[in-house]
Amino acid sequence: MYVYHLKKSQIFLSFVLFVLSVGFDQYIKFIMLGGFAWESEALTIGGRALVYNKGVAFSMFSFLDEYLKYLQIALLAIVLFLALWSDFFSKHYAPLGILLGAGVSNIIDRFIHGGVVDYIYWHYWFDFAIFNAADVLIDISVVWILWQMLQRQKLEKRSS
Repeated sequence: MYVYHLKKSQIFLSFVLFVLSVGFDQYIKFIMLGGFAWESEALTIGGRALVYNKGVAFSMFSFLDEYLKYLQIALLAIVLFLALWSDFFSKHYAPLGILLGAGVSNIIDRFIHGGVVDYIYWHYWFDFAIFNAADVLIDISVVWILWQMLQRQKLEKRSS
């Protein structure tokens, strides 16, 4: 098991990014839901929106209702376990911290609000789904992991 081969600095940075991802997303949602005295409006590009998404991307699986949050917890636990079991975590600890933090932040919404708080509505040039900062962080972390994998593959080709 690769858990014992992780560096403390990798674990620390991953944890810091995890906490920052949760905190950043929850703070923005707090503001969007009127958490301060001034009037807050949903961040929109071309329109206004504030929704509680009961499903996942594009409201898929909303029929799972209350069970979805437990499935997402299980999914994140499996991702973490597999990443720790292999050498994946040691290679991608920074984006994994962001990915897991953003995922947990959306799960927190499901427990507190009954759905994920979405507030960014893009419909400039084309209509797109309503999403939030955690969704953007998840996308960034996935692209970061893919980029790291491509860079490693290039290095391996050069060395062989």
